[in-house]
Amino acid sequence: MVPFSLRTIVTGDFPQVSVVDVGAAEYGKDPYHSLTAQGLCRVIGFEPNEPNCAKRNQSAALGHRYLPYALGRGDRRKFYSCANPLTSSLYRPNAALLDKFQHLQLPVVGESELQTHRMEDLSEIEDIDYLKLDVQGAELDVIEGATRRMDDVLVVHTEIEFIPMYEDQPLFGDIDVALRRHGLLLHKMDGITGRAMKPLISNGNPYGPLSQWLYADAAIYVRSFMTFDQLSPEKLLKLALILHDVYGSFDLAALALEAHDAKTGQGLWTAYLTRLGASPST
Repeated sequence: MVPFSLRTIVTGDFPQVSVVDVGAAEYGKDPYHSLTAQGLCRVIGFEPNEPNCAKRNQSAALGHRYLPYALGRGDRRKFYSCANPLTSSLYRPNAALLDKFQHLQLPVVGESELQTHRMEDLSEIEDIDYLKLDVQGAELDVIEGATRRMDDVLVVHTEIEFIPMYEDQPLFGDIDVALRRHGLLLHKMDGITGRAMKPLISNGNPYGPLSQWLYADAAIYVRSFMTFDQLSPEKLLKLALILHDVYGSFDLAALALEAHDAKTGQGLWTAYLTRLGASPST
C-alpha cells in the first residue's frame, strides 16, 4: 500500500487519467482501482462476454462504461469458449502442451465466430493514458490494431505468456518488441506463475510452481524515462499519479515530477521527496 496519494500534494484540479481496459471481466480488483476510488480516472472497457459486460455496467463507477466488443486487428476470428470463461480466447488452448503440467487443462466447450474491432477505429476512445490488456494470448492483436494510438499511451499493464499455452499465440518476446517500437520500456512484472510438470508435484500442492515459468499476471510497461522531457505537463502529472498510486514506483514517479517541474516550475518534485522522507540530491 502506498503511504499517501499523489493527489494530496497537488493543489487545484487534477487531470483525469484515461483508462482503456481490454478484457474487462470482473475478477477481483482492477489494477487501477485506487484511481477509481478517488474519482481520478475515466474508463472505457471491452468485454466480449455479454453477461460479464452487462455485469460490469450495472456496477460501474461514474465515468466508467463497458462495451461488448472483442478488440484485435479488425478481422473475423474464431472464438474458443472454455469451461472457465476467464480463459476463453481468440486462440485455441494448446492441449498437448498444457497436458504436460499438473492441473492446467483449459477445456473448450464451444466455438463461434466474431468480428474483432481495431482500437484505432473506435470513436468511443478519445485518448489513452493507461492501457490494461488481459485477453488470453491476443495481446499483440490488440496492440497491432491500435497503430497510432499506442504512441500516446503512458503505461501498459498486460498479461503475458512465456510459453504457448494457446496455439500459435504471440509470447512475451513478441509483445516486448512491439511495445518498445512504440517507445515503451518494461518496468516490472507481477504475479509470475508456474506449474509443476507431471508426474512431479510442488511441496504437495498440485497447483504450485516448480521450475517452469508459464505466465505473468502483469508486465508493466512505461513510456521511456529518457523521453519524459517530450511529454506535456498534464501527461507527466498523470504518469506520476499512475506510477505512485497504482504501482508504488516512487523513484520513477519522482523522475516524472522532476520533468514536470522543469516545464512548469511548480515545485512538486521537492514536495514529493519531502513527503517521502527523502532529500533532493544533485
